[in-house]
Amino acid sequence: MATIKDIAAEAGVSPAAVSRILNNDATLSVSVETKQRVWETAKRLHYKKTRNVDKAAFRLGIVQWFSAEQEMQDSYYLLVRQGIEDFCLRNSISITRAFRTDANYMEILKNVDGLICIGKFSKKEVDKFIGICRNIVFLDMPVDRYEITTLTMDFEQAVNLAMDYLTKLGHRRIAFLGGVEYAGGSEPVNDERKRAYISYMKKRKLEYKRLLREGSFSTTSGYEMMTQLLQEGELPTAVFTASDALAFGAIKAIGEYGLSVPGDISVIGFNDTELGSYMTPALTTIHAPAYDMGQHGANLLYVSSNLSITTAIKAKLPCYLVERDSCRAVD
Repeated sequence: MATIKDIAAEAGVSPAAVSRILNNDATLSVSVETKQRVWETAKRLHYKKTRNVDKAAFRLGIVQWFSAEQEMQDSYYLLVRQGIEDFCLRNSISITRAFRTDANYMEILKNVDGLICIGKFSKKEVDKFIGICRNIVFLDMPVDRYEITTLTMDFEQAVNLAMDYLTKLGHRRIAFLGGVEYAGGSEPVNDERKRAYISYMKKRKLEYKRLLREGSFSTTSGYEMMTQLLQEGELPTAVFTASDALAFGAIKAIGEYGLSVPGDISVIGFNDTELGSYMTPALTTIHAPAYDMGQHGANLLYVSSNLSITTAIKAKLPCYLVERDSCRAVD
């Protein structure tokens, strides 16, 4: 029996477009000639519509650089995936999901119609993914290749928001706690938050070298880096962390050192995780629209397939400040 993919191959259009044409989708913008070609091809191949074929017409693949266990500990990437899956659910799109840690993850993704890559991947892995599927979107990772669509957070805008907020409160000794990540397990990834922080401090001729620490993106690392700062006598009046998890660890270290937040040191996080609003004090943070990134990524992938769009998009999503109780003005 002929399938939608058979019709798509014969007619020279995407499987998703074939599905929508055969279902008389009035919102699909294609020429009359294309519609006629699809209908004639379906008739020639003796295609018979089944109740479930539409849901399987477009197979969206998701590959994540984290393992399933790591994802459960990082709500940022979990929210990205949930955004993708909710979009697919509303649009009856089937999903094939794999983790880079799966032994056969390339085989799992072999026959997808579109692929979303979440996280940081090596150049070798990027080439492999493009070999599997040309209809591809990378989320949270810039890819220099002109033909690849990427969505990332506008980290420079986000860092400037946080730093402007702190300097307007009178802070000048502002520490930065960040994390180092590795694409493909070995290629170090440049953190735009660190770069933007250094640039901000340099422009204002503020000391930063002794106030900058890097570890991993975990609460434990935030605790250890903050403890090191305090023990070395590098007392900042404010701390900007590259994730809320780092901020939680920093706040614990400050408390154990006999200081208070925000009485002695102000702390601002990044990501706006749910736990931050339940901390004492509630964490001031930068909201990064991770869920919306997933929604946008799935929509771009699906629409580009339906309309046969080949031009890539390079977009940065704006972030915003969530002001709570962990920062105060310097006396």
